[in-house]
Amino acid sequence: MSDPAAVVAAFVAPSAGVWLTAWRRFRADRIGMACLAIVAAFLLLIACAASGLVASQWQRELAVPNAPPILLGPRAAEASGKVDAPTGPNVDLSDIDPLAPRYREWAERAAQISTAIVPLAPTLALGADRLGRDVMAKAVKGTEISVFVGVLSALLAAVIGTLLGALAGFFGGKIGDFLEWLYNVFTAIPDILLIFAFAAVLGRGVGTVVVILGLTGWTGLYRQVRAEFIKHAGREYVRAAEAIGASRMSRMFRHILPNVSHVVLVRMSLMVVGFIKAEVILSYLGLGVPIEQVSWGTMLAEAQSELILGYWWQLATAAAFMAVFVTAFSLMADAWRDALDPKLRGAD
Repeated sequence: MSDPAAVVAAFVAPSAGVWLTAWRRFRADRIGMACLAIVAAFLLLIACAASGLVASQWQRELAVPNAPPILLGPRAAEASGKVDAPTGPNVDLSDIDPLAPRYREWAERAAQISTAIVPLAPTLALGADRLGRDVMAKAVKGTEISVFVGVLSALLAAVIGTLLGALAGFFGGKIGDFLEWLYNVFTAIPDILLIFAFAAVLGRGVGTVVVILGLTGWTGLYRQVRAEFIKHAGREYVRAAEAIGASRMSRMFRHILPNVSHVVLVRMSLMVVGFIKAEVILSYLGLGVPIEQVSWGTMLAEAQSELILGYWWQLATAAAFMAVFVTAFSLMADAWRDALDPKLRGAD
């Protein structure tokens, strides 16, 4: 016969929380863990760029304008010999090309890229832009700005959309009607026009872009969270929490919200991708990141004119950084959605 004390202890022992259970499920997803490692590597790179350990001198002109990607070393010496304009007794190219005397200087500077800019710079360079700035250093620094804008804007929009959606779905009545009216006002105006209107009023800057995207991007999440809260508000576990004296805030954010968090995460991952694209559009139109800063958006805007001339390396570098981060972040969010989905948790 079983020990009565053990039986009682089994019933009263606290079960694993929602987040701990989700983490255990997430760890079993190899793709999710690999993508988490990639995202963590990007965050570490961003921290190093913000602290000045890497890409601190991305604005320095270190090479010949639009220098192609090369392996430094012997090839740099060859390139130096090629760009050195030959001169004779009666030849003075400075009358034709005022920059001719500086070609050798630029080539020598290209061969001496400092490791303070990119740790792999003495071995590998990814080319230069139209001002002779290292494309790799720009991409690293641009990662800091673009990911900051995308993630922080998505967090702001997620907080606004989740909070308003929870209030509208749980309380309904006049509160729900007012929030529905506010939602309809925002969705009645095309997103791009609303973004331009806020940008024209608030001006340029990284913080301004975050606020603009956060204030204009919450509507889709609001609609989903509102529907989920309406569905969950009448379920048995919420009524049981009300019967034992749980407050409205407790029922909303301790009981219902964890069960709809997978919806928030999936939508937020989509917003990160969308906001990075929106930053590209704003920067291209001169309403986003200031000219003294760099982001993936400004790099792609510069690369558009360079691509016509055959200078593809800035476009390729910015696109590669963006593709890797966006793909890893999306797959990681999908893995968290599966780990937090209450239907999948019940199947375990």
